[in-house]
Amino acid sequence: MVRWVFVVKKGYQDTDTSLQSSVITKLKGVAFTNTSELGERLWDVADYVIPPQGENVFFVMTNLIVTPNQRQTTCPEVGRTESFGSQTPTKLGSVNIPDALCHQDEDCPEGQAVVAGNGVKTGRCLKDRDSIRGSCEVLAWCPVEKRSKPKKPLLASAENFTVFIKNSIRFPKFKFSKMNVLATNNESYLKTCHYSMEHPYCPIFLLGNIVRWTGNNFQEMALEGGVIGIQIEWNCDLDQAPSECNPHYSFSRLDNKFAEKSVSSGYNFRFAKYYRDAKGIEYRTLFKAYGIRFDVMVNGKAGKFNIIPTIINIGSGLALMGAGAFFCDLVLLYLIKKSNFYRGKKYEEVKSSSRKSLTSPTLNGSQSPDQLGGL
Repeated sequence: MVRWVFVVKKGYQDTDTSLQSSVITKLKGVAFTNTSELGERLWDVADYVIPPQGENVFFVMTNLIVTPNQRQTTCPEVGRTESFGSQTPTKLGSVNIPDALCHQDEDCPEGQAVVAGNGVKTGRCLKDRDSIRGSCEVLAWCPVEKRSKPKKPLLASAENFTVFIKNSIRFPKFKFSKMNVLATNNESYLKTCHYSMEHPYCPIFLLGNIVRWTGNNFQEMALEGGVIGIQIEWNCDLDQAPSECNPHYSFSRLDNKFAEKSVSSGYNFRFAKYYRDAKGIEYRTLFKAYGIRFDVMVNGKAGKFNIIPTIINIGSGLALMGAGAFFCDLVLLYLIKKSNFYRGKKYEEVKSSSRKSLTSPTLNGSQSPDQLGGL
């Protein structure tokens, strides 16, 4: 009991769990791609990191679907490359946007937004030649977004990108502060080191290592995205030297990795870049970005000797020992089969001897002198 309270749980210490923390992140790395939509392109941190401010939650884009030269006009909700003809419609057409399918103009009420679609219906049902089923015409940014999923990650080399995670913490009760970066004047230190057991105060991690430490494959995760949690734990015994207060890192995948075949698997969002042509007409390039979101979470606890919790825990331990003896007696005296044997050993039975009482005569004033003399 004493070992548990004072050695394991450190009951002699006052604790502070109100950790104050700040996190700053910075990514490094470049990639080169050559695609039909974008041509030859070099990607740096300004292209694939969102948001660029370097907060405790950041997103690294690893894949992309590009829909270039979109303009506000009319077009079929289901693109011409997506079959909606006389045969059974493909998954890209009917299953994804069933509200856009039609047989006649009456199936496309004018002014009604397409459910889970891209625009507003114009009242026309567009069909291919000799087709029974067609697609509603919509007013939207046309051509509409491509609905094919990527086959392989665009930025597969993001596995070799690095992230620098600077974490400053403070325990206000004890006025103790520390940072997870080595205090050094060597400017080349952070440019040459990576986190390891030999460099615990170099918080620079390879993205590929982070994903691997969660038990996942980076290339598989980069295809459709996901969410990774980076946990920084500060458990500090301030009765020891400040150098003994060190951060501990752990990594986990926060989204459900077993839902890879689910329609909602991965992590993605859309954004656009807007332009104007020579006539002043606005157009845009739509991007559907897939990638990995990293959530950096910090918590911890600090403890330091204080006489008040020490006295309280000693008193509680003594009281608990007394209560333990009481309950043991209760069990041995009333609940076990040989309770009489234990009662006989614990208590000694004492029998009192009978005494003869001597009755004194009462003085009431009527006794004779002889009687009084006999007293």
